[in-house]
This record gives sequence, structure tokens and C-alpha cells, in this order.
Amino acid sequence: MKKILFPTDFSEASINAFIYALKLADSIKGEIITLHVYDIPQVGYSNVPGVLNEIYDLVELGNFENYKDQIPFLRRIAEQNNMEHTKISNVLDNGNLITKIVKIIKDEDIDYVVMGTKGATSLKETFLGTATTKVMNATKAIVFAIPENCKYKQIKKILFLTKYNYEDIKVLKKVIEFATVFEAHIDCLHVKSPHQNDNDAFKEEWHKIAKDQDITLHIISNNDVEGIILEFIDLNEIDMITMHVYHKNFLEKLFQVSLSKKLAIHVDVPILAIPE
Repeated sequence: MKKILFPTDFSEASINAFIYALKLADSIKGEIITLHVYDIPQVGYSNVPGVLNEIYDLVELGNFENYKDQIPFLRRIAEQNNMEHTKISNVLDNGNLITKIVKIIKDEDIDYVVMGTKGATSLKETFLGTATTKVMNATKAIVFAIPENCKYKQIKKILFLTKYNYEDIKVLKKVIEFATVFEAHIDCLHVKSPHQNDNDAFKEEWHKIAKDQDITLHIISNNDVEGIILEFIDLNEIDMITMHVYHKNFLEKLFQVSLSKKLAIHVDVPILAIPE
């Protein structure tokens, strides 16, 4: 059975992402492991061990009680979406969030990580958020990032951002597996600057793969790379963006550009980041 890790802080962004985790679990016949990680505060009572232990006990008890209260809430969300049959287990731990996520991915052989992300509010902030980006860098699991304002809808059209190179062919095959589960169409898109030469080395292989699948290949020459991609997402009613992990910095830039140009369209669709 495929395993989906769902780290949550019970914020609105993470609860919204939980619906995607449920739908994914139902589609791939998988199970969900929820993870809530909290910090033990640093208290200046190190010379009084008894007092320090009492404070730690109170913090752990408080977090346990909060988590215990939230579990039925997650179950109700599953029931409201007709997913009460989904197997869900829950983990509460303290320490560093990223370290704990990476450890459970390894220990439980996790296939997907579904994370809610908060969008940028200024050009200095990144779209994916620090935690999501660090998880992408630190693990081989596929990371499914759900933006804060992204409301669940059926995945019918998937945009795969690519440069049509050999590395992306391997990633495309994983995207095809995902698209097959949801019976979704894949649009592969490369936006290049007009002076840039086409990458013809693997063109024949790309066309061969596309011929046998529900895939359309696109190459657009334009200096406004980010703007063209944003327009493509809007005009083609894209439901999910997929990318090779090494493209993530570009996607952060893409979101920043959409803010700086004050476009009506924003990157508010889920993003599937596939590791190298």
C-alpha cells in the first residue's frame, strides 16, 4: 500500500491540503500518516531540573491534548468527503520539523508528502515556503505542495514544465503514472527565449512517448517566460503543475513575477515536485 505523509499544524492552509491528501489516498489506494511536530521551549531553569521537567511535562501534555482534539476533526473531514474508509494513523512528536519529516519518510518508506503552503505576501518571500522547500531538498519522496488559496477540484489537466532533456524524460514517466490514476491530460511546456536554440537531442523520444499517451507537447518562444507560463495556466485551466525538483527556484521566481506584474492570475494550483 502506498503511504502518504501529511505534516500539519492545523492551520487553514494545512486543513485545505488534507482534502488533497484524502483524494490522493483514495485514488492510489493508499494510507495517510498525519504528523504534528511541536517545539519544546528553551526555559532558563536549567539549574533547577525539577522545575524544568515539570514545564516540559506541561508542554507535552498540552500538545497531546490539542492533537487528540484535532484527530476527530480530521476524521470528520474524511467523512464529509466520503473518504471515511481511508486508513489514517497519527503521529505526534517534538523536535525539528524538517528532521522529523525526513526521518519518518525513511522509516515508513513514504511515497508522497502532502503539505499545505502559505503564499508569499511580498517579493522577498518565496512561494513554496521554507519548510516545503527544505523537504524537497532533503528527501526522495514526491512532494505535493498545496497553496493556501487552492480549493480542491478534480485534477483533469496537468502542466509539466520541462526543457525536453533526458533527465525530464524520466520524470515525465512518473507524471504519466500520476496522470493515469486521475485520468488527466498532460501538457508539456517549454518557454524559451527567442535566441535560444531548440533542444533536438531527445525530440524523437519525447514525441514517441506523447504519441501513446494523453500528452500534448508545447514550445513557445518569448522573452517573457514567466508571463507566458502564467497565461498558459489560466487559458488552459490547469489543475496541477508538475516539475523536476531542480526547477523549484524557477517556480518561486514565477510566483514573484505574478505578484510584481499585479496579474489577475496567481499560482494557486497545487504543485507536484518530483525528486531527481
